Amino acid sequence: MAWSDHQREEGVGVALTEHAARVRDYINQVKDNPNPHYCQRVTADDGKLGEQHLREFQDNEKTLPTILTTSHKLSTGVDARNIRNIVLMRPIKSMIEFKQIIGRGTRTFDGKDFFTVYDFVKAYEHFNDPEWDGEPIPPYPPGPSPSTRSPGPEPDPPEPGQEDDPPAGEKVVVKLADGKERQILYIAATTYWSHDGRPMTAQEFMAQLFGDLANLVTSEGELRAIWSEPDRREAFLQRLGELGYVGDRMEEMRRLIDAPNSDIFDVLAYVRFTLAPLARKERAETARANGLGGYEEEMRQFLDYVLQAYEAHGIEELSLGKVRDFLRIRYGGTNDAKAALGPVADIRKAFIAIQGHLFR
Repeated sequence: MAWSDHQREEGVGVALTEHAARVRDYINQVKDNPNPHYCQRVTADDGKLGEQHLREFQDNEKTLPTILTTSHKLSTGVDARNIRNIVLMRPIKSMIEFKQIIGRGTRTFDGKDFFTVYDFVKAYEHFNDPEWDGEPIPPYPPGPSPSTRSPGPEPDPPEPGQEDDPPAGEKVVVKLADGKERQILYIAATTYWSHDGRPMTAQEFMAQLFGDLANLVTSEGELRAIWSEPDRREAFLQRLGELGYVGDRMEEMRRLIDAPNSDIFDVLAYVRFTLAPLARKERAETARANGLGGYEEEMRQFLDYVLQAYEAHGIEELSLGKVRDFLRIRYGGTNDAKAALGPVADIRKAFIAIQGHLFR
């Protein structure tokens, strides 16, 4: 309640219809003003009584009710000129409705120099509309005010990264929804994009990825298990692809955490669980040390060949469809491979098992 001025009708809460009464009751419980009419609900369900509350709220000679909770009244032509605060507690999907709501706060009144929007639903994203009020005016350089300085050409707007941006290549700390910090690499020339095509900062992109991963995987152990099994990994990558994390975006993620030689597993594990990334070479060396001991020499050499391909080219080399390619390249064909390594089923089993050692 720190934002509310008890002497003026200034606070407006926006909530779902069935939610508006609970918000009203809670505000009246914690308010400092003893008047029982301090906060009222105005929805279609309130009928004539609600309309009376609304008329009193619009009357600038009255100070009660000071706060209204409502579901849709702010998106209609409510002429209350002294609204100082707008609280958004329900999603607003329509740009038109958002502009109407913001318009409630832009009305002028004596002593009112600004109004404040408290946004709990990310409605602010609607401000990213180039048609709203055009491009921002370049800031004036330090010096005399525009009214007193001598006429001359307007300064060029600052280049991106010229003022407040950190130097390219510097690490930036990002705190995500789990309360933990991650370090990302600042890359000046890179633009990130949201799912709906909105340009984002690297920090926002990281937060978006964290949120998406939270919906896909719940623990580090689960992610390791998924990455150790080719079929589950392919399904997971396909789901990421449906969310837009494909191709160049994968490389962006690797660059963002400064892990260009790491597996995409390491990117996801770092973002989701703050697990320090390892290079593919490190993972392959661990798999060689722990995963080859139980095989005959020929199978060990074959699996080492697979690990070399993984080191050089990445996770794509570990799909089950690659087994046939490896056998053809190394042995000339399936029959010769079976003669050297044993049944195809055993080869596939070993091919999958070594992956468990990569991501254990």
